[in-house]
Amino acid sequence: MSKQFQAIVVGAGPAGSSAALAMARAGLDVALVERGTFPGEKNMFGGLLHRMTSIEEIFPDFWTKAPLERHIAKKGTTFMTGDASFHVQHETVNFDHTPYNGYTVFRPRFDRWLAEEAVKAGATLINRSTVEDVILKDGRVTGVTIAGRKGELKAPVVIAADGVLSFTALKAGLRQPKFSADQMAVGVKALFDMSREMIDDRFGLVRDQGFANEYVGCTGGVRGGGFLYTNYDTVSVGIVVHISSLRNSGKTPYDLLNAFLEQPQFAKLLSGGRLAEYSAHVIPEGGYTMIPELFGNGILVAGDAAALCNATGVNLEGINLASHSGILAAKTVIEAHERNDFSSKTLKRYKERLDLSWVMKDLKGFKNAPKMLHIDRIYNEYPELVCSMMEHIYRIDGTPKTSIPKLIMREVQQKIGLKNAVSDLMTAWRAL
Repeated sequence: MSKQFQAIVVGAGPAGSSAALAMARAGLDVALVERGTFPGEKNMFGGLLHRMTSIEEIFPDFWTKAPLERHIAKKGTTFMTGDASFHVQHETVNFDHTPYNGYTVFRPRFDRWLAEEAVKAGATLINRSTVEDVILKDGRVTGVTIAGRKGELKAPVVIAADGVLSFTALKAGLRQPKFSADQMAVGVKALFDMSREMIDDRFGLVRDQGFANEYVGCTGGVRGGGFLYTNYDTVSVGIVVHISSLRNSGKTPYDLLNAFLEQPQFAKLLSGGRLAEYSAHVIPEGGYTMIPELFGNGILVAGDAAALCNATGVNLEGINLASHSGILAAKTVIEAHERNDFSSKTLKRYKERLDLSWVMKDLKGFKNAPKMLHIDRIYNEYPELVCSMMEHIYRIDGTPKTSIPKLIMREVQQKIGLKNAVSDLMTAWRAL
């Protein structure tokens, strides 16, 4: 037995549910296929939700209806060594009570809510369903088969939004069977229960203000960094590390996370909190250069499946890019139905839309950022350099002070090497 739809979306994450919502509101009969028992069950990696202008167009009251945690009013960066840290922070009233700097979210709660909104609009959510293969007819994708089930789901067009290791895109021949380890990262998160009053007091917050902080030097020399996000009554902390560097180190992600949590300057921030859960997630960090084929006859690729993740070392953006790509894919499918043409000739409009959008412009503009993130000295020598300089600057012990320029030059020569520092600076300049 087979079931016919006007469109099939594989994956009920931000990209897939945004696409299903947009198409359902346009009157299309859409199937939203999810392998978990509910959307978000398989994605426990939470963090920041940045401005999502595209979904606001079809969902004007999105920011008042979505299950958000705290809006980010403060953002900081901390350079760490084993026994020291130096922190810089940005805070502005311009980010207070606005979505411009992002909100913290729980992905299980947020993903489930967004999929439910798609269902309210008319989409059919099919849980506990793993796509086994795509159905091809005359060289065109016309549906999918579900593992362990008889029958097929058929539609003239399929949107693959099933994550960075998209099986749907692979079966359709739109991505390579293997990724380079240099293009991938793994994030590991720990969630700590903590009272709202304790969070407000510890991080200097009021009302529903939130704090987001990134850490450099906390990964034992492995390429990567740490993060801390405040929710209403929990704190999300974790690390994101490059898979190739992690493999070469011989360490495990949980080894690095536990060492991060035990660092004295960080552990005090979690004092009194209770560990609630661990989770992990694979992240595409190759940027613009790892984007696969985005369209074919009867198929489009969106979100992480399309490697639409912007990791510049300053911000890590993914949910907003995923949602925007899902909605652009939906607009293309709606147009294809109006033309009754689901060939690549029509579906290429999706890539054209993406190329004109801020999503692709940002990814292209920062396409060299991964090269900067592959400078190993960033994760060990430079945090030691920063912390050492600040200790010398702030120390008052009755000895003559070294001028700041001389101090910088001395520390750079001792810990980095002038030639290395110039080379790293040029790499960073080209990347950013």
